[in-house]
Amino acid sequence: MRSSAAAAGGGAPERASPQLPPSAGAERGGPMRGGAAGLAMVLVVVMGVSGAGKTTVGSRLAAKLGWKFYDADDYHSPENKKKMAEGIPLNDEDRIPWLWALHDILRREHSSRQDAVLACSALKKMYRHVLVSGASAIESNHPEQPKENPALQILFVHLDGPADVIAGRLEKRRGHFMPPELLKSQFDTLEPPCTPENFITVSLEKSLPEMVLEIEHAIFSG
Repeated sequence: MRSSAAAAGGGAPERASPQLPPSAGAERGGPMRGGAAGLAMVLVVVMGVSGAGKTTVGSRLAAKLGWKFYDADDYHSPENKKKMAEGIPLNDEDRIPWLWALHDILRREHSSRQDAVLACSALKKMYRHVLVSGASAIESNHPEQPKENPALQILFVHLDGPADVIAGRLEKRRGHFMPPELLKSQFDTLEPPCTPENFITVSLEKSLPEMVLEIEHAIFSG
């Protein structure tokens, strides 16, 4: 049975979801094999380079399931947005405070038993570690978190696809602070998730309904 938040969404499915043929399943990794089976609530991070479709896919998934949705771009500092608009790639010092703030959002939803979807680039393994563990992920500068704040159980959904396809999308996008010229730096930074991380990889060349169904299948079928 899903949480009360999912039930209140009107369109949220029960534990079973439409079955996909074995050939349509996403690449998986990590011990949870999709992350949701047996959990009272679910946290999903839709990740990938700029232009992969994180916001589109994440918001559609959240709307379908009646879950909360957050777009990590909304939480960048003005300084970060200015750098990106000027074509200057962000470094770790720029990103870590931003990631801490996003972890705090996910921690809050976990504490309130609220299913949630976050669209976030999460390009490096270290960045994903910060989303999972917060300040304790940076052991050299911050003490371990108290035992009452264990690592969050997050399913990372990596939207993967050819650079030329993504570049074409960015060329058509208007009103965003990330210029197409920064795409190469994003691919250079990208460390695709791998075992033992809890993740699935979904092709961004599929249709939006197909991608959402594939993620939904991973969440509810495990």
